Amino acid sequence: MSETMKAVRLHAFGGPEVLRYEEAPRPAIGPGEVLLRVHAAGINPPDLYLRDGYRALPPEWHPHPVFPIVIGTDVSGVVEAVADDVTGFANGDEVFSMVRFPADMMKGSGAYAEYVRVAATELAHKPANVDYLHAAAAPMSLLTAWQFLIDVGHDAANPFQPFRHEPVPLRGRTVVVNGAGGGVGHLLVQLAKWQGAQVVAVASGKNERLMRELNVDRFVDYTKAAAEDEIREADLVVDAVGGANMERLLRILKPGGALFLVNPLGFAGHDEAHRCGIVVSSTQVRSNGAQLAEAGRLLDDGTVRVAIDSQFPLMDAVGAHARAMKGGIRGKILLAVGRP
Repeated sequence: MSETMKAVRLHAFGGPEVLRYEEAPRPAIGPGEVLLRVHAAGINPPDLYLRDGYRALPPEWHPHPVFPIVIGTDVSGVVEAVADDVTGFANGDEVFSMVRFPADMMKGSGAYAEYVRVAATELAHKPANVDYLHAAAAPMSLLTAWQFLIDVGHDAANPFQPFRHEPVPLRGRTVVVNGAGGGVGHLLVQLAKWQGAQVVAVASGKNERLMRELNVDRFVDYTKAAAEDEIREADLVVDAVGGANMERLLRILKPGGALFLVNPLGFAGHDEAHRCGIVVSSTQVRSNGAQLAEAGRLLDDGTVRVAIDSQFPLMDAVGAHARAMKGGIRGKILLAVGRP
């Protein structure tokens, strides 16, 4: 096996143009790790943030990695080698993973490459009925939705709040998903439906067909009417958008409801929420192979599906990031790395 591979690396922070497709050292695995030959990699918001140097964060949070680095977390592919202490995986297994997140969030997890090393605890067998592209589209978005709605799955300190995030009962409840057409949002919709919730999807009109296909109970086109003017007495609002004026979503909720924020930075409505008895909570997604395997069964039987916005070859990661920055994404953006 060659000691080098093709990868997309950063030598400096900046716009999409700083992504360089080039030769790089093939990673070596250590104890507890698996070497994965990558067939597809998913694009996620943290990839864009890291490429840009996390400039939206306070200066003291800015990363200072040793360049060059290989970014990306979501992969699918085939096991190429396993460490002696690894059980449950063997050469030739088809697998998928969210790699070392958030552990390597600030220095790159290595997914935009022909090979990546993965901890066996972060790995799951690829669902048999899902191709490599759809499998690579799933991990971060699906684990985010799972850890918000179903099971956090860890007791690590919460970087966003002093208390542990706790999912709430969903069966028979009204759940509003804001940003329902995005990579996380369309999976939140499906998991909430699977759990027996009445789901109201808030997205742009171009996503209405997808939302109807996912059997939402109500669709609100935010380009025509503000969600907070159209919806009342919800039990749970999950905001997958973030940004300015998230406080407006409190008006959708009944007293005693809950507001879950996928990106809570900038939320300024804690006092108002407290007056209304509304729980505001967030969590940071973490790699978890066992949860990915559990959620993967829903992908395998068709209960949950991942929508793909577009795909690009690995050598055109610049184009993939440029597409991501345009917004209006319907599902996930993928990099095709190799063929089985």
